[in-house]
Amino acid sequence: MLRAVLTLLTSVPRSALALFRSRRDQAIVELALRQQLAVYVHRHPRPRLSPLDRAFWVTLFRLWPPWRSVLVLVQPGTVVRWHRKAFRGYWRWISKPGPGRPPIPEETKTLIVRMATENGWRARKIQAELSKLGIRVGLTTIARYLPKTEPGRDPHQRWTTFLRNHGDAIAAMDFFVVPTARFTLLYVWFVLDHRRRRVLHFNVTAHPTSAWVMQQLRDAFPDQPKHRHLILDNDSIFSAELAHFISRLGIQPRRTALRSPWQNGIAERFVGSVRRELLDHVVVLGEDHLRRLLREYVDYYNHERVHTSLGDAPEGRGVEERPSGRGKVLSLPRVGGLHHRYAWAEAARRSDRSCSVRRSERTDE
Repeated sequence: MLRAVLTLLTSVPRSALALFRSRRDQAIVELALRQQLAVYVHRHPRPRLSPLDRAFWVTLFRLWPPWRSVLVLVQPGTVVRWHRKAFRGYWRWISKPGPGRPPIPEETKTLIVRMATENGWRARKIQAELSKLGIRVGLTTIARYLPKTEPGRDPHQRWTTFLRNHGDAIAAMDFFVVPTARFTLLYVWFVLDHRRRRVLHFNVTAHPTSAWVMQQLRDAFPDQPKHRHLILDNDSIFSAELAHFISRLGIQPRRTALRSPWQNGIAERFVGSVRRELLDHVVVLGEDHLRRLLREYVDYYNHERVHTSLGDAPEGRGVEERPSGRGKVLSLPRVGGLHHRYAWAEAARRSDRSCSVRRSERTDE
């Protein structure tokens, strides 16, 4: 009842105002009311405004100031929101980017980044090199895809490049400990080449000393050494006397920082490979048993095991030609069957003969 009374009280002033409207305004009011009635009639049970209805009210909002007085379906703020949305859509439509320059292929973008990373080149040098490949790219386009570099940093001088250029002159040595079946500890010493990850020499002892390590270095470098630097850690066995002995061999000892095994990462990775691929699967009975196991593993590691970063074995392993017809691939057990090498049947017989020759040579030594 109260709502009906309030509606009656508000309708009386509106009707009085209608007497003073002009004929044009009265026609607009009738049009607006008829439009809202049409929405109510054709959209039951709840009226829904179509885009055409919204466009009508946005146009009325722009052209007729007293539009709020005849609006019943929605709030005035809704119409304002529709107008802003239409305004954003209009400017988005007229701001579409034009055709501009044609995009360059993804392969060219990758090639630009590769040239800049591998050589430290800038845009003009890369443009000249691309022109030799028949690729025409503008300087500004190349500059857009150049990788960001820190001030004072050489982008192409990385550790991979540094070690590749100096790997032939670097060797590394280290110890690792192996428990036996009788709960005693054996110490394995080894030295390997940085360039090819090749194990140059190893030995096993229960009582390591500096004098024992000196003798192993004599066996590892019997002639004039090719290596200029030998990386070692701060183990007490690697004493100042041992460092002086290494210098007399013509090799510069390079100690790692304290508690920084990553500085001798090549040696640490070899220790991890030995443990994962051999020692985690056997129980060592004694010194002779461990030496025999390591001898077989090192022979497999140097001559047949494909190193991921090298794509080859440290000593080099040739590619076997596939025989004509249907060849048979044989599985050759290595290190007591823990690992295998795969080869064509004819090449496998030659490989077995070469392995036998290497074992006989070691026996003679």
